[in-house]
Amino acid sequence: MAKRDYYEVLGVDKSSDPTTIKKAYRKIALKFHPDRNQGDKTAEEKFKEAAEAYEVLSDPDKKGRYDRFGHAGVSGNGGRGGFGGGGSMNMEDIFSQFGDIFGDSGFDTFFGGGGGGGARTRRPQGQKGSNLRIKVALSLEEIYKGVKKKIKVKKQVPCNTCSGSGAKDSSSINTCTTCAGNGYVRQVKNTFLGQMQTTVSCPTCAGSGKMITANCHSCKGEGRSYSEETIELEIPAGIDESLQMSMRGKGNAGLRGGPPGDLILKFEEKPHERLFRDGANVIYELYLNFADAALGTSIEVPTLENNVKIKVPAGTQSGKLFRLQGKGFPAVQGYGKGDQLIHVNIWTPKKLNSEEKALLEKLKDMPNFTPQPGKSEKGFFDKMKDYFN
Repeated sequence: MAKRDYYEVLGVDKSSDPTTIKKAYRKIALKFHPDRNQGDKTAEEKFKEAAEAYEVLSDPDKKGRYDRFGHAGVSGNGGRGGFGGGGSMNMEDIFSQFGDIFGDSGFDTFFGGGGGGGARTRRPQGQKGSNLRIKVALSLEEIYKGVKKKIKVKKQVPCNTCSGSGAKDSSSINTCTTCAGNGYVRQVKNTFLGQMQTTVSCPTCAGSGKMITANCHSCKGEGRSYSEETIELEIPAGIDESLQMSMRGKGNAGLRGGPPGDLILKFEEKPHERLFRDGANVIYELYLNFADAALGTSIEVPTLENNVKIKVPAGTQSGKLFRLQGKGFPAVQGYGKGDQLIHVNIWTPKKLNSEEKALLEKLKDMPNFTPQPGKSEKGFFDKMKDYFN
């Protein structure tokens, strides 16, 4: 089933400011919250759908990519990411990432105490690991077709000795007395609307809900160590350097069992021997000798798939643009392709022998060799402007 437009999900438009987007999400989230709709799968899906939409539209970078490329621009690892990536989402992710929204709106008052569904208990999360950012170099051919790659990433991973707990053994792990093992504590804020309750990560145990009395000897209580991991990437065709991909949970391991950070992928294009990229188009500089341009010829030119033969008509001028339709880069969102533009350059020899000089001396004063550009002849930039208009 096709994804709904994120703006449609939240009932806002592209010009809506962050406050409007947040209010719209909060309204929908409260309406379809699982504690209000216990056992209602449809409400649960709408709750998740709204969270996914908010996760993208509340982030300026992701919103910009979504506005430009649609769902494909925020698809993560080829559609297998976390939020905004079309991948599976769970309630713990939503509450850990957006729980403050409910607190700011009096969520605890709405659902907690006084009967009713009762506030949802959040599982202790611990301190999240940091994100990793790496660059991935791609050839133009890889960008044209899309590619699967394996990369090696050096990062923090859960400690093998203590399985990420940071403790010497199980007897060294006690329940945090500050948060009673919840991993968070409640704070009451005085606002002009009255007192509002919010929940924050416990400062004593960093959100883990546990205290360590004796540290693991391998990781010194961190619960993590450095290692190298091989990660498989699925990069869609048409990706460009202005985009980045996020792989949820592939960053550094969290402190003492905390959730891992994300892996952020930035792309750079490797220079090509004969072709270069201009947006969705491919540019090729074709150099012809004077005789071929005057007499006409057939010549093979490279593309990102193979070589193709084109016909150069007699009298072709320097600056002429030929177009190979659909030989450019596909759009990331899968609609349409760019073209390959072939820019003709007439090659002027730098050195001539006596025989060549004599021939050119005879030709240069003949009537057809006198330049007669006329008003119809346009320069390169005018031709490019006509092409794109």
